[in-house]
Amino acid sequence: MADKDNIEIRRDFPAVRANRREFLIHSTIAGVVAGLGLTAAACSPAKEQESDGHRQGDIAPANDDSELTARDLEGAERVMGVSYTPEQRDEVLEVIGGQRTATSRIREYEIENGLAPSPAFDPRLPGKAYGSQENNVVTAAGNPGPLPSSDEDIAFAPVTALSGWIRTGALSSLELTEIYLARIAEYGKRLECFVTVTADLARQQAAAADAEIAGGIYRGPLHGIPYSLKDLADTAGIRTTWGAEPFRDRVPDSDAAVYKKLQKAGAVLLGKATSGALAFGDVWFGGMTRNPWNLEEGSSGSSAGPSSSTAAGLAAFGIGTETLGSIISPANRCGLSGLRPTFGRVARTGLMALSWSLDKCGPLCRSVEDTALVLASINGSDAGDVSSIDMGFTYDGLQDLREIRVGYMPAAYDIEDISEIDLNALEVARGLGFNLSEITLPDLPYGVMTPIIRAESAAAFDAFTRSGEVDRLKLVGTRSRGAGWRTVRMLSAVDYVNMERFRRIVMGAMHEIFADVDVIIGPNFEGNMLMITNYTGHPQLALRAGFFETPTRTIFGGVPDQDGPKFSVPQTVSLFGKLYGEGPMIRIGLALENALGVREACSCPARGGSTSTSTRGPIPASSSPWAGA
Repeated sequence: MADKDNIEIRRDFPAVRANRREFLIHSTIAGVVAGLGLTAAACSPAKEQESDGHRQGDIAPANDDSELTARDLEGAERVMGVSYTPEQRDEVLEVIGGQRTATSRIREYEIENGLAPSPAFDPRLPGKAYGSQENNVVTAAGNPGPLPSSDEDIAFAPVTALSGWIRTGALSSLELTEIYLARIAEYGKRLECFVTVTADLARQQAAAADAEIAGGIYRGPLHGIPYSLKDLADTAGIRTTWGAEPFRDRVPDSDAAVYKKLQKAGAVLLGKATSGALAFGDVWFGGMTRNPWNLEEGSSGSSAGPSSSTAAGLAAFGIGTETLGSIISPANRCGLSGLRPTFGRVARTGLMALSWSLDKCGPLCRSVEDTALVLASINGSDAGDVSSIDMGFTYDGLQDLREIRVGYMPAAYDIEDISEIDLNALEVARGLGFNLSEITLPDLPYGVMTPIIRAESAAAFDAFTRSGEVDRLKLVGTRSRGAGWRTVRMLSAVDYVNMERFRRIVMGAMHEIFADVDVIIGPNFEGNMLMITNYTGHPQLALRAGFFETPTRTIFGGVPDQDGPKFSVPQTVSLFGKLYGEGPMIRIGLALENALGVREACSCPARGGSTSTSTRGPIPASSSPWAGA
């Protein structure tokens, strides 16, 4: 993740910093996502292995014949952080049998992965008004000009330009689709960014788009535009593997809501792009998805495939998901514009569920304004997602910047290793014609919310974990995915509920902050904002802000070999918006993107260039794995 390997999970802002890698591992959610899917029974192995009456990898069954004793309770008390008297233990032993029976029975009950708990999360606070929006998008992009003669230049063009050429007949959808399919054939295996390439389907959808447009039917700016879809979204008859070995042959019989919306918009599916196994990291059952700017490192996770394929010009845009960083993190690693929308704005029906109160779905693009076009097409509720919300989406690319109130947190920049790119982006923002106001986060123990995501994801994959199948997943870092899911069983239900109550306090605090500003600018991972806004449901936009040189990094941003060869890689800066405030946030992002001037100069990581320059891609034509293809 850029040149940072730390993220703040401060109990007393800004007092305590924890290693970012440890934070992500302990939370078990480094790269993450959303949705619906499979039954718990299907998550179990075909034949469970037995050992001394227990299922392999499981805790002791709750309905075994042994009786609990006061000594058992004493040990449990130490784990839970409570202390009972001998009399209180006797009372618990009289009552706990019924609880154990209920626990045993619920584990035997088949529950689909995507079935949300009855208390559905809603980011809106009671009694607060959030207005309404018309579905209207006005872009600042003008006439795209003549069609480039180079297929490579066409492949790397933004969606705003591609849609203009297709609409006017300068370029056909089928021609554009063939350009991307050729690039996938040339670069896809080295990037390890696709699980399944749907070449025949893409050609069929492209031909249908061309026929409709020729007949006077134009569905909008995504009509005929090819894209990659994260392999957590169900596609009927096309395998959706969740990036995990136990599900590599999983073929759903229905389509995810987001895929249906993209079909309605006339977009062309190139294939299912890789996800880290069960939305964790950039390692999937087929390998590690690569960062196009440095093929020796991963593209981060878990929307690794949509990010890598879009950054390398193998698709016009990608669809990713995020639970706690899975859009923002790979956007940063690959130098993209990644938009995590307001929670509930994009329906998650048919997406793998990791955390029902945190999963979101959004676009990964090569330019800021492209995110508005994609969001407009996938925005909206669906009956299958109880947390989805009907809210229109308005974006005005010509809006006067002086109408938008922008804030920043000085504490997020007042750290020893803040990057020059972040500082420069803040200074550039100061010159854009609006006044930056200082804001301060309340001094709250934000890190206490982290077990919520672990508990929800453990519930989503309960049978999978108890069966021991979770241990078939490849390691990311040094700890197995099952470690957090087994650990969170020791979390008290009472403490969990109080964590959710504290979450409401944080939601109220963020509402007060956004009463004074519309958009907040800041580093991607400092100041707790990525974590806080994921838990409160506020949107975040990452956009390319510059380049720096670094040796090959790990998924969590560490540099194992400080003396290794250096690569010029991109870094993003983030904007955070009000609930349903993506429009003004994207408008500020567009102005900042134009002022920074780094998108066009460095838009093509696959075209070659010197490792010592910050104005072109880092891959030398003579020695790169791209060369000689």
